[in-house]
Amino acid sequence: AKLSNKKGVNWSYTTQPQAHLNQRRMYWPRGKVLGGSSSINAMIYIRGQSWDYDNWARLGNPGWDFESVLPYFMKSEDQQRGDSDWHATGGLLSVQDLRYTNPLNEVFFTAASALGFHTHDDFNSDIQAGVGNFQVTQRNGKRCSAAVAFLRPALKRPNLRVLTGALTEKVLFDGNRATGVTVLQKGRRRDLSGGEIILSSGAVNSPQLLMLSGIGPAEHLRSMDIDVKHDLPGVGQNLQDHLDICTLISSSSHDTYDKVNQLLAGIQYIFNRQGPATSNLAEAGGFVCSKLAIDDRPDIQFHFVAAMLDDHGRNILPGHGMTIHACPLRPGSRGEIRLQSADPSQAPLIEPNYLQDPNDLELMLEGANLSREIFLQPGFDAIRNGFLFPEADDLSRDGQIDFIRRKAETIYHPVGTCKMGVDPMAVVDPTLEVHGIENLRVVDASVMPELISGNTNAPTIMIAEKCADMIVNHV
Repeated sequence: AKLSNKKGVNWSYTTQPQAHLNQRRMYWPRGKVLGGSSSINAMIYIRGQSWDYDNWARLGNPGWDFESVLPYFMKSEDQQRGDSDWHATGGLLSVQDLRYTNPLNEVFFTAASALGFHTHDDFNSDIQAGVGNFQVTQRNGKRCSAAVAFLRPALKRPNLRVLTGALTEKVLFDGNRATGVTVLQKGRRRDLSGGEIILSSGAVNSPQLLMLSGIGPAEHLRSMDIDVKHDLPGVGQNLQDHLDICTLISSSSHDTYDKVNQLLAGIQYIFNRQGPATSNLAEAGGFVCSKLAIDDRPDIQFHFVAAMLDDHGRNILPGHGMTIHACPLRPGSRGEIRLQSADPSQAPLIEPNYLQDPNDLELMLEGANLSREIFLQPGFDAIRNGFLFPEADDLSRDGQIDFIRRKAETIYHPVGTCKMGVDPMAVVDPTLEVHGIENLRVVDASVMPELISGNTNAPTIMIAEKCADMIVNHV
């Protein structure tokens, strides 16, 4: 959990002031380490809803419907529970049940069931709705990041060379064909060339790198004194993210993670790979339909944490408590990534435009109200001392809106800034090749045309698996 704030492995970005969130600059942790954000995330393995991928196909991306992408989810997976219609064994990505789960999770399940949200043991089957413990990308109680799963086994291959501490500054071209990249490593700038050029820098940095290379909205590039290689107006546009609101209670229970005996937990982990040190903290949660849901598809996701989490865990609160995160799954708001400078070492401008769509606020209110209702159920009566957030002095609609504008934060799922498609704002085609440029693909969460209904790590790995097949088969 400390990785979300740890310098050296985190880009620690901040957004532009958010007009609908009291002009706050939001904290955006992103992985600055091999494996990217899969090396600092909460390890939750969620695929989303089949509708999400069928909709990608409807938007002009044949081959990206759920029936077509499910084999790539399964290709990666080494599922602890064994083979089934939805899961597979033998892949490089280890997906397991948590070795340790907090007893307070059961209180959450009981309370949610009292509101009609029943328990469920596999959010990645044909049914997503329900509450339960998440599966995680772990192997023997230890993080199984993309680097651990896929890169580490390949490190001894003669055709692979890994450079660390190297900042990619731009893509190199011969005409409209990408031929290599320029990198800066330890003060030395050099050009690297090879076969096909693949950008996998994520929803923030892939569009930044394209724009630094002269690919993007022509007027914006000229304003940065960058020569326009190809006018592609969608680069950096279509930014989407899951905005999250946390409801917190203080508690008389000492089962929370707020004051873990770190020595005992360390001993349990070192000798047995058991105990709280194997936890991802966000062990439990679920997917529910609010009263605004369409077609019985869950529209809100919960993450239940047996600890008090405020401001990404950076604000340590005294005592013991619990947190329910709630986020609308399919926000309508759209933002953008822009350059603030032609200097590659300067972070881009991040404008998520949270709550631009008024319906997103209504769903945030639904999530906050449902979270409070769960905490008010009898199962929590014996251990609930009181509410910390939202403060109890104003629970009117206006009071709840004020609470959301003051306290909502990202749940770390930015996507969409190099979207896949065939419309004028698309950046890559269904083979993930950049429109108008030869020999250049983007392969990361930025290509998602719309945000999926859940955590984004597993879908991003699926995208990479599918693209790997395209490359091998010269598609």
